[in-house]
Amino acid sequence: MLESIVISNFAIIDRVHIEFNKGMTALTGETGAGKSILLDAIQLVLGDRADSDCVKAGSDKADISVSFDTTQHVEAQQWLEQFELADADECLLRRVVQASGRSKAFINGSPVTLTQLKALGEKLVDVHGQHEHQSLQKKSVQRQLLDASLPDSSLLKETQTKFSEWNALKKQQQQVQDQSLEKEQRIDLLKLYTQEFEELSLQDNEVISLQEEYSRLSHAGQIIETSSSVLSSLFENDDTNIQQQLSHCVQQMESLKNLDASLNDTTDMVKSALIQIQEASSELRNYQDNIDIDPNRLDWLNNRLSQTQGLARKHQIGVEELVNYAASLKQELNLLLLDEEDVEKLQQQLEQAAEKYLVTAKKLSELRSNTAMTLSGQITEVMQTLGMQGGQFEIQVQNLQLQSQSDTPTFTNYGIDQIQFMVSANPGQSVKALNKVASGGELSRISLAIQVILSESSPIPTLIFDEVDSGIGGGIAEIVGRKLRQIAANRQVFCVTHLPQVASQAHQHLQVNKTKTDIETSTDVVNLDQNQRLEEIARMLGGMTITDQTRAHAQEMINNV
Repeated sequence: MLESIVISNFAIIDRVHIEFNKGMTALTGETGAGKSILLDAIQLVLGDRADSDCVKAGSDKADISVSFDTTQHVEAQQWLEQFELADADECLLRRVVQASGRSKAFINGSPVTLTQLKALGEKLVDVHGQHEHQSLQKKSVQRQLLDASLPDSSLLKETQTKFSEWNALKKQQQQVQDQSLEKEQRIDLLKLYTQEFEELSLQDNEVISLQEEYSRLSHAGQIIETSSSVLSSLFENDDTNIQQQLSHCVQQMESLKNLDASLNDTTDMVKSALIQIQEASSELRNYQDNIDIDPNRLDWLNNRLSQTQGLARKHQIGVEELVNYAASLKQELNLLLLDEEDVEKLQQQLEQAAEKYLVTAKKLSELRSNTAMTLSGQITEVMQTLGMQGGQFEIQVQNLQLQSQSDTPTFTNYGIDQIQFMVSANPGQSVKALNKVASGGELSRISLAIQVILSESSPIPTLIFDEVDSGIGGGIAEIVGRKLRQIAANRQVFCVTHLPQVASQAHQHLQVNKTKTDIETSTDVVNLDQNQRLEEIARMLGGMTITDQTRAHAQEMINNV
């Protein structure tokens, strides 16, 4: 559950520290007070995109930290352990946004990517927004909502895997079938190219070794002359060679150390230098003895390098790409040369992949149908409690494979089903597509019913409802509040609301206040005590003028929870 949040210099908030309770928390305030700012801060620290506008004017950065208790959340703990981010005491998420717009993310003090922050956040908090009903009419959203309620997601994942396997074979077959009259010309050209590469028989990293050897042989004269000069100075010059001079120095140091023992280390260093000179002279002499000045070898190297460079220019690639390019040409040629037997084999593989896909997709379709039947009844029941008496909700699962009149199978990454939400807003009417019969107010209530049902089966411990009660009131609003409180019996619920009937159901009540001065505007969040809560609900009931009657009404609402 979400335990606390600390916000600094975010939007118009200077600093806020809030401790959260279990159960249902209501967040209220006057219109324009900034109720959405707290929600924006939570979503930002859960991985939403950030920009410089979220940093309070005049500040260098915005800093938001949230603390979660994940001791009972196995999936979140496993994720933290997988990325070596687990902490036995708490789960602390932090987001810092610079005034420049750049941001940093942390989990339990360790820097993480925004993707990681978002992945963990999705396991901890589920946000239901006030505008979700607008996307509810899209069939893709309807399918996603149904799939999110499946008791077992493994069938959906298996279907996606089987589709990928079938689709890869389908593309390969299409590539073979789509070869045009240019196929034979392309084959002839590829044969010529591959023959050139085969004759060159270039190996991995060969060009580098060829260039190194060519450089060595082409500069052999300079190498011999310079190395001979160095060898003469080190050893072979009888008058001034360094080895002889160092040897003399060693003799002198030996006599000195007998007089002063503190020169022992210095003497050893001079001896070490003499040994190094002797070894270097020996290595250099061996190097000279093994230099092979072979003009024929140099010519061969020059010719082979010219061939590789010419081939690279011809294909407009770097010499280091030649080996991989040759392999790709060979692969393309082999694909074009598939004979009828290979084409038939590919067709058999495609048919087998299609059969495997259909087996899994049909199981998924059956699971969807069963889940849809259960959800339809549950959502219908909630709809009717939200003022749509006699209304019906139905999730239809239509098999695209059965509907298709084409020989070409209708396979998709998400199965062979088309999901459609159907509704009847009034008793006695047949159900029709959601986007054709539901008004804006009805859509809002249907969306709320769906969110309530889906949240009950959600494994996510913290749910946030952002003014999902917009457009309703009276007795229906009271029912919504009771439903949210019911959900809060098993998980933590936050509700941003303007309805006193909903706020009065909360276990904890937070009030957002905006203050203005000639210099700045700022927002604060207050955890209300019982008296303050009574005044806030009375304000929500009666507006700016609060009477004893509105207070009594507010107290009655609180007492009736």
